[in-house]
Amino acid sequence: MVLSTGAEPASENEVSTFPTPANGAESVLLGLKFHGVDYLFANAGTDFPPIIEALCNLPAAAMPEPITIPHETASVGMAHGYFLVTGRPQAVMVHVNVGLANAVMGVINAASDNVPVLVMSGRTPITESGRKGSRMSPIQYGQEMFDQSSLVSDTVKYHYEMRYPEQGEPLVSRALALAKSEPAGPTYLSLPREPLTEVINDAQQLPFNARPATSRMFPDPEKIKEIVGLLKKADNPLILVQRGDVEGKLSKVLQSICLKHAIAVCEPFPVRNVMPSAHPMFVGHDIKSALTESDLIIALDCDIPWLEAFHKPPLTTPIVHIGPDPHFARMPMRGYKTDIALQSDPIAAMEALDQAIQDPMPETEQRKLAIAKRNSARHAKIKTLIESGNASPIGAEWLSHCISEAMDETAIVFSELGVLPGMMQLKGPNRVFANPHSGGLGWAMTAALGAQLADLDRLVISCIGDGSYVFANPTACHQIAEALQLPLLTIIKNNGMWNAVRRSVVDSYPEGVAARTNKMPLTSLEPAPDYLKIAEASRAYTERVEKGEDLPAALARAIKVIREEKRQVLLEIKSAVSDTF
Repeated sequence: MVLSTGAEPASENEVSTFPTPANGAESVLLGLKFHGVDYLFANAGTDFPPIIEALCNLPAAAMPEPITIPHETASVGMAHGYFLVTGRPQAVMVHVNVGLANAVMGVINAASDNVPVLVMSGRTPITESGRKGSRMSPIQYGQEMFDQSSLVSDTVKYHYEMRYPEQGEPLVSRALALAKSEPAGPTYLSLPREPLTEVINDAQQLPFNARPATSRMFPDPEKIKEIVGLLKKADNPLILVQRGDVEGKLSKVLQSICLKHAIAVCEPFPVRNVMPSAHPMFVGHDIKSALTESDLIIALDCDIPWLEAFHKPPLTTPIVHIGPDPHFARMPMRGYKTDIALQSDPIAAMEALDQAIQDPMPETEQRKLAIAKRNSARHAKIKTLIESGNASPIGAEWLSHCISEAMDETAIVFSELGVLPGMMQLKGPNRVFANPHSGGLGWAMTAALGAQLADLDRLVISCIGDGSYVFANPTACHQIAEALQLPLLTIIKNNGMWNAVRRSVVDSYPEGVAARTNKMPLTSLEPAPDYLKIAEASRAYTERVEKGEDLPAALARAIKVIREEKRQVLLEIKSAVSDTF
């Protein structure tokens, strides 16, 4: 293989093992490793022979590690979770149109969460005969599409179908660079068998080039001055944030600037927690209360800062939106009031604001006292809610508190209609990852598997509703955990229904007939299967907990199994039905 000047693969040792690609499949696999991909999460089909042959022919050090994933939902979810804890995009490959169809929900979630994933699918052979990759079975006629990329083209940042074998590495390079560039997101490559199989001759060999993501965006100084002017005029400024960076840099700068200038921070509908729970300027997750107190709002990379129908701030309140794409162009309809739209890396914007303000703003000490008073009342209410959840069935408040108490300094939770971050004492950023606003269910357990793969010694918890557990294809997930020896703790909140659907009906028709029925149509998950037996089929340790007082000890036993036996655990929690969560 020819390396161009300035190429920076993972290490010199790895570069020395890279052979020259013989065909399109080898060019794709070598390109993935060269550009920093650790794993290829794959669900194979009849389009994979050239890929599988290349995997057997190439040195293992020159390729990403291939992992067999028995369902496509899990493959994209694992790449998603792996990125959230490492910051390194991974690759997924699935089987032609049918495999891609199963992967679409994961692609939608990654797009919503701005997570870079390279999704690839085979494509049924284009030719009927005459080429090495031509069709060999009836299914390769039935799986042909006019436009296979149309399955994901509405959500990915880039999509393309490989035409020639020497395009393998250049396409991987471009797709990954675009995926990582802000606003980040998934990209897609369609890989027909013919170019994967076709030989690359010497004249067609291309050098492998390092292709980085675009540099981060810095804010317009004039807009920074405008925002500083608004901050100095405001009596009660408020920053809204829903997610931060993988390394926690945004959290660090936000903690500093908000404490220095007494600016309240609220996390409405968070997908990755940013603030430590105990930070004096953190006012929780109740957006309605936070907006009521504020006269300036800075929405920091928030796609959904509030719900217009319920929380709309006064028209006189200045609204500033900051982010790589402050208008969120991927959303067809988004009508939030915008007085300033600052396109910038959120960390750079906060650093610029802090530097521009310099000395603490007027009324800082008075605001600190007022926020402390609000937080004191909020914490007292939280304590009461937690205690009320210690019952049978178990309340989500008590469950969240007990999980928080069981977490060590590095433990993380992937939540899907699971924990309530406001009931937890989170010691830093990126301790709770909640399902993206796209709402593709089955995400949390699969993403947790990816996070656990990245660090086998970290306590990784997946806390999900019973419906979400079914959506995750649990048989596949438990098989993955056993096959890869991933000691994941999965907690199922079993309330026997689609409670989110029930709550939506009650909220929409509070006086309606459905709200008064004993058994609302289309919401029940009864009779429930024995969820413990599903996990036990893959040799997991399992327990069922029905009383709140028994939960702390059950969590302790679960973590003991994980630490000592290094195997997965499933806890089924008999959960109370809530009209709030």
